[in-house]
Amino acid sequence: MNNAKKYISKKMKNTEFKQSLLEEKLKIDLEFMIDELNENIKNNKPKEELLISVSELKRAVAHS
Repeated sequence: MNNAKKYISKKMKNTEFKQSLLEEKLKIDLEFMIDELNENIKNNKPKEELLISVSELKRAVAHS
């Protein structure tokens, strides 16, 4: 195991660090999903496809 992996493994044992990391990952994931939805709207994707994206966003927020 290299130094970076050892460091991350050690840091993940810290509850605050782990929580912060997971929150940031969720934030990035949500931003990506919103950007994707925005592009789909701009490109006039079918309504059903847009509604699926909205449902996925709702699910992601509900699990946060």
